[in-house]
Parts: sequence; C-alpha cells; structure tokens
Amino acid sequence: MRADMPYALLADIVLTLHVAIVAFVVGGLVLVIAGNLRGWRWVNALWFRLAHLGAILFVVAETWLGMVCPLTTLELWLRAKAGVSVYGGSFIEHWLQRVLYYEAPWWVFAVGYSVFGLLVIAAWVRFPPRGWRRNDSAATQSDAE
Repeated sequence: MRADMPYALLADIVLTLHVAIVAFVVGGLVLVIAGNLRGWRWVNALWFRLAHLGAILFVVAETWLGMVCPLTTLELWLRAKAGVSVYGGSFIEHWLQRVLYYEAPWWVFAVGYSVFGLLVIAAWVRFPPRGWRRNDSAATQSDAE
C-alpha cells in the first residue's frame, strides 16, 4: 500500500460528503415543499428545517464573502498530500467532481445561491417547522402523547 493512499481515500470521502451536503440542501427544499403538499409531518421537524436553513445560509454567506468552501479546501489539501491532481484520480473523484464543480463567473454562483436561499426562506415562511410557531407548543405536546 502506498503511503499517499490514505490521503487520496480521505479526499474521496470528503468529496462524497460534499456531494451529500449539496444533495441535502437541494433535496431538502424539494422534500419540504412536496412533503407539506402530501401531508408528511416529518419534513417540518425543527431539527431538519434548522439544519437545512443553516446549510444554505452558510453557502450563501461564504459565496458573498468570497470564501472557498472549507470542504473544497480540505479536499484539495488532501489531494496535494496524496500527490494527485485535482481532476485526475479515482472513479469517485472523477464523477462526483463532474457533478459538483462548474466553471462560471463568481456572480453566477452568488445569484444562484442567493435565489435558492430565498426559496428556502420562502418555504420556511409558507410551511413553518413544528415548534416554530407560538401555537405549535400545544400541538407538539399532543403529538408526543
């Protein structure tokens, strides 16, 4: 086993985690809207909605502040430690990077992430999470019984 293999494997794990977070952010909004229209109560769990809102707000903030995503930074560092290029490597790396990374001007990402963030906030207002509204505390207690 080569000494740089653990770094390459860890880089693939970070990339996979990154894609999973992107899927959570995008799929989370779809689940909130579809779930509320279909009566799925679990999509309004406060922990789920806070995690979803926090994730997209983090993405929007880092974009507007001109920051590189910490997961991207970590992945690139691990790939450098492994001695592999950013665009070469394993099957996982090749395909997940094609899904995750795009070439476009900064403003395209800033506008896209901001619009998506506004959609998440609109879904929060239209379909508030359980426990967020004042009269939800009584409903939440009766749900627990």
